[in-house]
Amino acid sequence: MHIFSIIFPLIFIVLIGYLSSRSKFLSQAHIAGLSKFTFYISVPAFLFLNMTQANLTKSISLTSFSSFYLPVISTYFFAYFIDHAVLNKQSTASHHAVFALGSSYSNTVLVGLPIIIAAIGQQMVGMVFMIITFHSALLFTLTFLLSARSQQTFQWRSFTKSMILNPVVLSISLGLLLNVSTLTLNQNIVNGLALLGKPAISCALFVLGANLAFYKVSDNLQGALIATSLKLIILPACVYLFATYIFALDKPTRNVLVLLSASPLGVNAYLIANQIKQLQATLASTVVLSTVLSVISFSVWLTILL
Repeated sequence: MHIFSIIFPLIFIVLIGYLSSRSKFLSQAHIAGLSKFTFYISVPAFLFLNMTQANLTKSISLTSFSSFYLPVISTYFFAYFIDHAVLNKQSTASHHAVFALGSSYSNTVLVGLPIIIAAIGQQMVGMVFMIITFHSALLFTLTFLLSARSQQTFQWRSFTKSMILNPVVLSISLGLLLNVSTLTLNQNIVNGLALLGKPAISCALFVLGANLAFYKVSDNLQGALIATSLKLIILPACVYLFATYIFALDKPTRNVLVLLSASPLGVNAYLIANQIKQLQATLASTVVLSTVLSVISFSVWLTILL
């Protein structure tokens, strides 16, 4: 019952978002406006304010980073090898790199963060934010590096600029700078940011559900199922093994890292696939499949961890 009480409110909001979009109660323009408010105003306000108040002594740890990122990178290259050696032997490096991204990139903000807050509370959000800051930059850069030969029009300068100005990365970075400085925010500003950030989690989940209505599970189910299995089973299992037996982290830290890694594929990976023009249908299918099946995987991991 405890696990159900954690997951059900989150699923409920996602489902309401999906039904609102699927039934045309909200048009695509409505959802686009809500998405813009969520990801450019509410979520950044939430992340910035919480980062300014985070206990950084418990957030920055080489062993924690290693427990998360070593399995992520290992899963990435394992997926790259599977696509290269088994699924699509004749395809290009960009094809393999996009498949690898679809097998290892986690929806940390829309899904991982709400699950962690619901299951563990906000005392560990500092670590979550530190992981999120480097997550997209690492995997997107790796994907573009491996596929650079076939991407003649790709510009590293514009990519770097977009990553630095990403609202999630920027808000966390600014919050981190304020946290380590001697400056403090005026209480009225803090109160205003708190109000802006209050609907962030609910809006993020609602927007996730609404956007799922626009993605379809394609005929290419084999690749999507393999990518989903790597994302929801192999990656969190590796993080669990590293955090528990190799680096011997404390249970709260281990639980945060496993739940982050058990999150479904993030929609941004599909956007990268569109930009590189490889495996768009497969990654769209993986977004839907992994999001739906994450209900089961989260239930299993929460049972194991809690």
